[in-house]
Amino acid sequence: MMKWDNSSVRRSDRLLDQSRALELLRTAEWGVLSMTDNDGSPYGVPLNYVWDGEAALYVHCAPDGRKLRCLDQEPRVSFCVVGKVNLLPSRFTTEYESIVLNGVVTRHLSAEEKHHALELLLEKLSPHDKVVGMKYAAASFHRVEILRLDVVSWSGKCKRVAAADR
Repeated sequence: MMKWDNSSVRRSDRLLDQSRALELLRTAEWGVLSMTDNDGSPYGVPLNYVWDGEAALYVHCAPDGRKLRCLDQEPRVSFCVVGKVNLLPSRFTTEYESIVLNGVVTRHLSAEEKHHALELLLEKLSPHDKVVGMKYAAASFHRVEILRLDVVSWSGKCKRVAAADR
C-alpha cells in the first residue's frame, strides 16, 4: 500500500482524513502530472487517470511527445488531484480538498498490463460503454502508451468553513 504521510503538511488543522483521500483518489476524474523538462524547467499537464486500488495510477497518452521525453529523463513525478472546491468570495477564502502523490513513472509495460490498465480506465471513465471501448482500445492499441505511476508517498489537505462563518 502507498505510504500516507501528512507530516509535511504545514497546517495540521487542514489535514485531509485518509479515508476521504482514498475516496477522492478513487473517484476524481483527473489530476495534474508534474515533471521536470529536459532543461530543468517544470512541466505540468492535466490527465485523466485510474487508481489500481493498491499503489499505482495508470494514464494513457500518445506514444510520443513532451511528457514522454520528460519522463525518459526523470521518471520521478508529483501528481495532484483536487476534489470539492467552494469559493467563498465574501469570506475571501476557498473550501477545498486535495491530495498530492509522489512517485516514479514506468513506461514500456507488458501488453497484458497495458490491456488491464485500459480495462480499468474504461470501467472508471466509460462504464456504460466498456464493450465498445474495449473494441476501440484493441483497434488503437498500437498507438497508445500506458504509464504506470508507482506511488511512493502521498498526503492530503482540506479546508472546511463552518456554516456560521459563511
